[in-house]
Amino acid sequence: MLFLTAHHTDVGIKKETNQDALLLKTANTPKGPVGLFIVCDGMGGLSHGELASATVIRGMAEWFDTEMPRLSRSENIEEEIFSDLEKCIKYLNEKILNYGETRKVKLGTTMTALLIFRHKYYIAHIGDSRAYSISNSLNQLTKDQTLVAREVARGNITEEQAKIDPRRNVLLQCVGATTEIEVDFSKGDVHPDTVFMLCSDGFYHQISEDELALNLNPETIKNDQQLKGKVVQLVELVKARKEVDNISVVAAKVL
Repeated sequence: MLFLTAHHTDVGIKKETNQDALLLKTANTPKGPVGLFIVCDGMGGLSHGELASATVIRGMAEWFDTEMPRLSRSENIEEEIFSDLEKCIKYLNEKILNYGETRKVKLGTTMTALLIFRHKYYIAHIGDSRAYSISNSLNQLTKDQTLVAREVARGNITEEQAKIDPRRNVLLQCVGATTEIEVDFSKGDVHPDTVFMLCSDGFYHQISEDELALNLNPETIKNDQQLKGKVVQLVELVKARKEVDNISVVAAKVL
């Protein structure tokens, strides 16, 4: 199982700093290739959001380098991987929270992490960044942890109303803002010729699922350059539609 990969991040048309952060790490193990892909969307005044997202990316990269060699040899990886990830994420949450309390600032970050190994995917998710899979159909693999998503789930507003609701960016939780967090974990099977795409909310508000499915159709992507071109093209389309937030995408095609 090999990967084609691409990423692109853009400050957007309005903001002065880019508080998104990305990670793409792949490695070979005795049991096959493994890939870790993450999108974080930081929030906080001045450079604090950038610091929060970068802290999570660095911490997760270190986790991958130190823990994946051991996990890749485990016969019980499906049982161990989520507990390992939870410990790492809660440590990073405490680290960011302590920084903010010491300096009397509010900061935090979303985190959507996708690990692919041995024909399985594992997702750890907090906030409103997203993960999708695209094959014969497009599937959103994460649920937005936002006030409006909760209102839609409760039947109080429609999905169309949620798209223009002024509260759509209000998060129910993020990494670094509160002492207690609940990481949303999920897993599933990985099939060849599938594109996995992670993005910050600055990307998906101005683009339709049909456009994503068409442009990231695995059958049309044969190499890294083609995947990168599609990702950049979609980010530029979002900017042309006047999205004011930072815009970030990570994509991986499983061969």
